[in-house]
Amino acid sequence: MPRSLRFFAWASFVAQVTIIATGGAVRLTGSGLGCPTWPTCTPESLVPTEELSYHSLIEFGNRTMTGVVGVLALIVFLLVWRIRRERRDLFVLSLIVGIGIVAQAIVGGITVWTGLNPFIVGFHYVSSLVLVCVTAAFLARLDEPAGPRERAVPAWYAGLTHATSAVLAISIVFGVLTTGSGPHSGDAAAGRTGFDSEVLEHVHAWPGYLLFVLTLVLVIAAWRDGLPTRRWATALLVVELVQIAVGLYQARNGLPPLAVGMHMVLAALSAAAMTLVILHLKRPIAAEVSRTPVAASA
Repeated sequence: MPRSLRFFAWASFVAQVTIIATGGAVRLTGSGLGCPTWPTCTPESLVPTEELSYHSLIEFGNRTMTGVVGVLALIVFLLVWRIRRERRDLFVLSLIVGIGIVAQAIVGGITVWTGLNPFIVGFHYVSSLVLVCVTAAFLARLDEPAGPRERAVPAWYAGLTHATSAVLAISIVFGVLTTGSGPHSGDAAAGRTGFDSEVLEHVHAWPGYLLFVLTLVLVIAAWRDGLPTRRWATALLVVELVQIAVGLYQARNGLPPLAVGMHMVLAALSAAAMTLVILHLKRPIAAEVSRTPVAASA
């Protein structure tokens, strides 16, 4: 594989995580309507004007990150285009990222047009998280040959892994609903979901603790049996431990913005690690491994 492809693939992944952090900063500083229109910042200006506050700079900075992730995704796509016949899997993943970024920009515009509707804001976050997972999958497949794959773990372990991923998804959904019901709306005038945020905090925590227990089982089994998932299952467990600690801290200290922002980023990293665990449930079929991968010029 071209070294440049690996570099830009990593840059794309980091940028996708970063835009979640900057999006969180927009929401947690009350800057969601710092630029009151879209795609321009104001009806008369593409960029913030002197009359606008620092909220406009924060919101515009997040919009600028959309351009960064778009450029990086385009570079990855163009690099993969040269090997698209040999690596159709990488081509499809890079295409999904590109289309997803365009869709994300449109959803961002709808978010502004609807005055930060909490459900649309939540969808905006989840879709960003999905793109983090896709870019993580791209990195994982980059180091493996193309072709058919076979299960590399016992059937029960594969089933438990998928069940664990479902619990993670449930935890994330309730986390989004909890945030959408809490104090960090992105703007003083933005609406809330109307749900009881304290009740949702507990409901969000239950699948979180179950997720930790299931992941611990996956880690123990993976190291005991020497399964190919052991490294990423361990990474997932570590991220979950930090996530639980941050979650307890923010819940007991009045939801400080920095802790909430860390919680959002850690959720994305958890989803990325879970994606890698799932991908390592299978391995390339031996006949395919023995083939010499098609080399691409750098």
